[in-house]
Amino acid sequence: MLDDKSLLDACLKGVRTAQYQLYERYSGKLYALCLRYIKDKDEAKDVLQNAFIKIYENLDKFRQDCPLEAWMKRIVVNTALRSIQNQKQHMDLEQAEFSVNGIEYSENLGLQELNHGQLLDFIQALPDGCRTIFNLYAIEGYKHQEIAEMLQINEGTSKSQYARAKELLIKKIEAEKNRLFDIES
Repeated sequence: MLDDKSLLDACLKGVRTAQYQLYERYSGKLYALCLRYIKDKDEAKDVLQNAFIKIYENLDKFRQDCPLEAWMKRIVVNTALRSIQNQKQHMDLEQAEFSVNGIEYSENLGLQELNHGQLLDFIQALPDGCRTIFNLYAIEGYKHQEIAEMLQINEGTSKSQYARAKELLIKKIEAEKNRLFDIES
């Protein structure tokens, strides 16, 4: 199996088997990334397909100043965000200011107690605006200012959407813990 550099070089030379290997190596992780932004599995597959087209078309622009996977993830995230914006699936974030009703929670949401599938289900169930900002901030590591620029919203809107996402996730996690406690009792 080729390492990423050798695989990249072969892809740049147009070797079809290398392009297939690149897809096989990363499609699973990148599809999971798509699902964090796009609820519908078929639409997430479309986003992945479009992202891979962009990846293949822009491989010659990859400067190799970061890991190939990180560069590809950025393309997938941007493709997912464009899909959300183009299809107007997310709510108007400017009109969706939420408060956390004065309730303060620690950053530790109890996520270590959930399996990956449960967490993904909880995140996918968030309203579109909250889900997008939660993914960008908590999972991808973008700052609220960067998110505001990417989505063309106010930084305060990004912060309030993140706070709302946390509030909703905490409620879902607490409900799941209570459900599990009831089963064990």
